[in-house]
Amino acid sequence: MPRLVRLLLGAVAIVVLAACKVDATVDVTIGPDGTGSVTVTAVADAEVVQQAPGLAGDLRFDDATAAGWTVDGPTATPDGGLRVVLTHPVTSAADATNVLNSLGPPFVGMKLDRVVTDGGDGATTTLSGQLVLTGGFDAFTDTDLTAAIGGSPYAAQITASGATPATALSVTLRATLAGTVQDTNGRDDQGARVWEAPLDGSTANVQLVARQSPGGGGFWSVASTVLLVLLVLWLAVATVFIVSVVRARARKAQRRRRALSRLR
Repeated sequence: MPRLVRLLLGAVAIVVLAACKVDATVDVTIGPDGTGSVTVTAVADAEVVQQAPGLAGDLRFDDATAAGWTVDGPTATPDGGLRVVLTHPVTSAADATNVLNSLGPPFVGMKLDRVVTDGGDGATTTLSGQLVLTGGFDAFTDTDLTAAIGGSPYAAQITASGATPATALSVTLRATLAGTVQDTNGRDDQGARVWEAPLDGSTANVQLVARQSPGGGGFWSVASTVLLVLLVLWLAVATVFIVSVVRARARKAQRRRRALSRLR
């Protein structure tokens, strides 16, 4: 099931006008054990839906589900647009690499590496690649379809509209890797690193390195946290007990002094 994003973003080609917009976001999430998911969210704005009211029914995802993707949608957005969410689990760095590269342009040469360190207690995960779109809207078409019809579909309409991928589309890559970020050229957004794909033929490099320190997860991390909490609680209880004893002794000594003073 190659070129998933081509299938999603290619839908805009049939309705592309200067004011229409399709936004796609690809989220890569890798947990402490090296597994995770790749999620593609494509949102067509209300004008796309108005121009092609049957778009939701025309979208087909049989190949995607057969390849292990879970499909949610198409569903209507509050502003009258359309959203489709596809999620693919990944079991290793190599699996994540294959899934990312199956998306096709603008994802080029994507690679996820994970090196286990410190005897298995730590790991370094690296995401690299390029975001680049060459060939304009032709990059989203299927080569067999292009050959069958003798050219790009709806080429005349697209040309007449004056639309370009940069004006009609947006593609965002978000990555969340377990550990502490050591190096990246992506901007931070609530813990995720984000890159916007340039759709004008230029290239954006993707670089992200995250380091998991020994003891950064698993049973012993949880156990140490529990023990720390218990220690704090024990210290608090001990402090209260000591203060109570001191106060009780002070009150007892004060009563004794009063009794002695009355005897005198």
